[in-house]
Amino acid sequence: MEPEVLDVIARLEMRDQQERSLGLVGSDRIQAVHPDSGRLLYVLALAKESKSIVEVGTSHGYSTLWLAAAAKVNGGRVVTCDINPERIAAARQNFADAGLADVIEILEGDARETLRGRSEPVDLLFIDSEKSYYETFFDAVYQRLVKGGMVVADNAVSHQDELEDYISYVENHPNLESARVPIGRGLEISVKLTA
Repeated sequence: MEPEVLDVIARLEMRDQQERSLGLVGSDRIQAVHPDSGRLLYVLALAKESKSIVEVGTSHGYSTLWLAAAAKVNGGRVVTCDINPERIAAARQNFADAGLADVIEILEGDARETLRGRSEPVDLLFIDSEKSYYETFFDAVYQRLVKGGMVVADNAVSHQDELEDYISYVENHPNLESARVPIGRGLEISVKLTA
């Protein structure tokens, strides 16, 4: 991975750790995924050779950087969605600092709406946003998910109660195989079986 990408990732990890140690509430933090989850996202995207990656919940762009680094290797792009203009501005600067702005498209607005107007196939969907909407975010992309496409949802262990409906939905879906992975704050990883 390029040194400038690693530098921005390290800076964001340090900030997230400091904000969490101060006990700041979620809306006052950058809300980055756990570093182990970021690295796993990178490896999954590389292993799948994902070229079309969608992320719901940009925040300051920490997980986006992991996904975009893989997309760049794979000759692909990341479409990332967020509703907060201040966070998008911070993320945009982080993408530029990391030299990855050219492989990232930012959709500003409610992902439940912005994703419905898209038509390109999706290899990998990462969800880390408002917990009560995970199922809606999933549904907005599911029809475009390729055979073997992956959906990765963060906070499947740390917020298991809030994500109970989503987890039950994907684990009982007839066209998915799912597993909960206790890395970071927990990832629910689902794979689409047929197109």
